[in-house]
Amino acid sequence: MRKIVVFTLVAAALAVSACNTVSGVGRDVSAAGSAVASGAEAAKN
Repeated sequence: MRKIVVFTLVAAALAVSACNTVSGVGRDVSAAGSAVASGAEAAKN
């Protein structure tokens, strides 16, 4: 029974940290896309 509780807690901690990581990557990709779009607009003008 104790192994199941420990496993559940570890799995929950990993899931929460993975969500934060994916969210951070999404923000980084979005910022890179904005930079590319700004560069394209500047080159067009």
